[in-house]
Amino acid sequence: MSKILVVDDEPDISELISLHMMREGHECLCVTNGLQVMPTVLEHEPDLVVLDIMLPGQDGMSVFKRLRADSRTRSIPVIMLTAKSQVTDKINGLELGADDYLTKPFSPRELALRITAILRRTKKVTHVSEVKTGAFLLDRKNMKFFYHGKPIDLTTTEFKLLAVLMENTSAVHTRSELLREVWGYSDDVATRTLDTHIKRLREKLGEAGKHVVTVRGTGYQFVIDTSEPLTTS
Repeated sequence: MSKILVVDDEPDISELISLHMMREGHECLCVTNGLQVMPTVLEHEPDLVVLDIMLPGQDGMSVFKRLRADSRTRSIPVIMLTAKSQVTDKINGLELGADDYLTKPFSPRELALRITAILRRTKKVTHVSEVKTGAFLLDRKNMKFFYHGKPIDLTTTEFKLLAVLMENTSAVHTRSELLREVWGYSDDVATRTLDTHIKRLREKLGEAGKHVVTVRGTGYQFVIDTSEPLTTS
């Protein structure tokens, strides 16, 4: 998957973009403050940044200048996303070196197409529409999940959580990693959200819930071979 960083202080917009990016087979990270951008980019090395101009902490234009001034980040594609629609704002953004520019309100589908086009030019786009593991099938395009060919109804968040776990069944996913990749938290915050969703996910999977394994003190793992005793509490 390509990794997209969404920088917007409006949670509804970040969630909307994340949902559409996931349908396209990408991973999404979200931050809400301009001061969070550089540390997040340096830590997670996204393939593309969707950057709002009107941000708390540090405005998008200043953030963009910092990205372009640093040799470690200057080659990362950036799409400007803002409520400003004046021609001068678009020109300023593009003259600074932005790869594209969209104004709010925008079409999520159009944004997805523009992101795909830019990633294709940078040769970093990877389309993964289906994930098959054992008797499990995860259909990203249609946001559907099947076990032995039978559909299991999942919420968007449950689907995202299961997708992260299934994409690398050999890996143990830490709590902070799952909170970051599924919910967009940039730090390891104290929350029971993950545990609650894991419990609900297991309940929906029924007998297949045993494949979602708790690795005590670390996080969770999706395991296909359950011949050995597993810890699922």
